[in-house]
Amino acid sequence: MVAHRHADGTWHDHDHDHDHSHDRGHGHGHGALVTRRRVLAGAVSVPVVLMAGGAQAQAFIAELERRARTYAGLLDAPQRRSAVYPFASDARTDWHYVPRSRPGLPFKSMTAQQRAAVVALLRATLSDEGYARIEGVRVLESVLRGDSQSSFRDPDNYVVALFGEPGVHPWGFRYEGHHVSLNFTFPAPGKASATPAFWGANPAEVRGGQHRGMRLLGAETDAAFALVRSLDPAQRTEAVIAERALGDIVAGPGRGDELKQPRGVAFARLAETQRNQALAVIEGMLKPLNAEFRALQTQRLSEAGLDALRFAWAGAMTPGQGHYFRLHGPVTLIEFDNTQDGANHIHSLWRDLAADFGADALGQHYRTGHKP
Repeated sequence: MVAHRHADGTWHDHDHDHDHSHDRGHGHGHGALVTRRRVLAGAVSVPVVLMAGGAQAQAFIAELERRARTYAGLLDAPQRRSAVYPFASDARTDWHYVPRSRPGLPFKSMTAQQRAAVVALLRATLSDEGYARIEGVRVLESVLRGDSQSSFRDPDNYVVALFGEPGVHPWGFRYEGHHVSLNFTFPAPGKASATPAFWGANPAEVRGGQHRGMRLLGAETDAAFALVRSLDPAQRTEAVIAERALGDIVAGPGRGDELKQPRGVAFARLAETQRNQALAVIEGMLKPLNAEFRALQTQRLSEAGLDALRFAWAGAMTPGQGHYFRLHGPVTLIEFDNTQDGANHIHSLWRDLAADFGADALGQHYRTGHKP
């Protein structure tokens, strides 16, 4: 099932059997690479749907607001205390990807109707690939639970938290649990943010049982290895920042400003095939998002210029051994680490260094006379 926008601006969910991957620009083959390269490099115009406040943006955001209000309206008083927070609450930026107690109402505490409302909200916010990925994270949590026989691993311990009142700006919501944190902020009419966004996979490759061979972030891993192995000696000298992997992502929760100066080989120094491999990594972080949010992130990349990105690598260049890489530019930071559990445990992160949690638009919103 997937959300579709109709000509009158309304949105509806439809079940479908047809593969629309070619419509979304995420298919395979030469044509998909050309489309992806043109869009990300700005060779065709990028729709600024969430920053311009146009009718398309308003319709999209209004539908998200409607679905969020539907969910909020189904909560009883005790559930609201767990699920709904003031926008100014510190809980809004208290994100993490480890198993822990966290703000929000978990799936296991929802009724069937409430869960259906959450699914409807997520379906409208994410692409088909994105919804499949959050389900994949939950599958891996069940794999971990089976391996450890521990109730600490719980595929129903994923939460939704609302911040503020949907439709009353600013507001936002988060979907979060072990190995996923998706933060969506609507700081002002027609404006939105989809970062920070964290995806993890443990195990990175399932090596036994029912889900044997599952690689949740396999395409992004393969593209990065293809890129680093293709570097010539001069490029590799620039790209490699450490002989050993760093052990985890650097700019995690509370450390958004940890990485100051981009390091590594410049995107402008890459050959065309190498650029396509770098873009495949970027696409892997973009494709979980609904088209409107994806356009916003693409716009941010285009504004800063892809040539300003740098690709950095640390650790082994052979799969199965600890490795880390990042793509880092003026506003974009993508990190990817696979070092834990015998290099079979991935952490990946997208941050907008100027606009996480809608910070840039939120500041403007407050400066123009609106109070927090």
